[in-house]
Amino acid sequence: MLSVHTSPLHQPGTGDAGGMNVYIVELSRRLAAQGIRVEIFTRATTATLPPTVELAPGVLVRHVDAGPYEGLAKEELPAQLCAFTHGVMRAWADHRPGYYDLVHSHYWLSGHVGWLAAERWGVPLVHAMHTMAKVKNAALAQGDTPEPAARVIGETQIVRAADRLIANTADEANDLVHHYEADPAKVAIVHPGVNLDRFRPAPAGLEAGRQAARAALGLPAGAFIPLFAGRIQPLKAPDVLLHATALLLEREPALRHNLLVPVVGGPSGSGLAKPEALQKLAARLGISDVVRFVPPVGQDRLAEWFRAASVLVMPSYSESFGLVAVEAQACGTPVVAAAVGGLPVAVRDGVTGYLIDGHDPADYARVLHRLAAEPGRTADLGRAAARHARSFGWDSAAAATADVYAGAMLDHHPRRLRSAHV
Repeated sequence: MLSVHTSPLHQPGTGDAGGMNVYIVELSRRLAAQGIRVEIFTRATTATLPPTVELAPGVLVRHVDAGPYEGLAKEELPAQLCAFTHGVMRAWADHRPGYYDLVHSHYWLSGHVGWLAAERWGVPLVHAMHTMAKVKNAALAQGDTPEPAARVIGETQIVRAADRLIANTADEANDLVHHYEADPAKVAIVHPGVNLDRFRPAPAGLEAGRQAARAALGLPAGAFIPLFAGRIQPLKAPDVLLHATALLLEREPALRHNLLVPVVGGPSGSGLAKPEALQKLAARLGISDVVRFVPPVGQDRLAEWFRAASVLVMPSYSESFGLVAVEAQACGTPVVAAAVGGLPVAVRDGVTGYLIDGHDPADYARVLHRLAAEPGRTADLGRAAARHARSFGWDSAAAATADVYAGAMLDHHPRRLRSAHV
């Protein structure tokens, strides 16, 4: 596996680390448990990192020196792909011929390294886009920076070169065909999973678990708590939740004494240009007293936040799937989300939460007002959410991915045999 711009060892919610990190870690663990050894190549971000780290039995992370360890923005990484590819090839040279059977690249930067590696080794390339420039550019947040033309060109090249493309949802598969002219026969749909051992309701039940989680986090027991969890950048639209909170308090001033809005995560991507913008927005809206900014937390602590929340709010402009939505639901917490990308698959509208067309804060405020006023309805949604999330297990995702690998290898090797006889 190749993950150039973000390490699977990084904590999600910091820097560029997010759902893709969780995806790579969990998928690799489950593949290894099913008998597929995995090596993950990623860029070294500090000089103190060891060359290799065992992530789990059968999963090895290799750190590749490519560019300065720190201070390198994602937008600057294309200039380091040659150095990264060189590091991958050096590791390959230490092995016997045929050591690697397949390359699985994640995100377009990794796809270019994977394209070269797969060609050099004579093995198939499986690629997961995770996000697509054309899709993101079609739904930009106000003031956000469009993805560059170089990325669009790069993604188009990878789509043509890959033996298989893994899409999270049918909509993503359609986007690959529509925007990038992908061969439909090469596109496989594999829903990501959720770690159901970590993200689950408390054994004592949803309400008792919620109160225990709130006590552990120092949160008020009886408050209405709409939670944002993720990277703080325009794409994720945490500002929509803050504007909705201000409208909610205009409509129901008495709620101010019984409302808490945690924002869990750190600035990332284009959000780094104004890292304190959200705090300043809360102050301008006059809601600083009800908003709590929390630095990124580890996965176990994140599960506690999900159990403590009344509802998770995801007003994103684009989501390839929205793992956070499934993780929250697995903890028994309903989700209010924008009806974009994979979120209509992750969330069952009216059953496990609500999907909202667009990003008008007034629409989010109306739904939040209803949930605050009807705790029984919120509890019903939470119970349905926990049941729904149980269908998203990583074991089934890994098994489906292994089938994609098998199909790619079956198609690739006859081609290689034919070329050997030319």
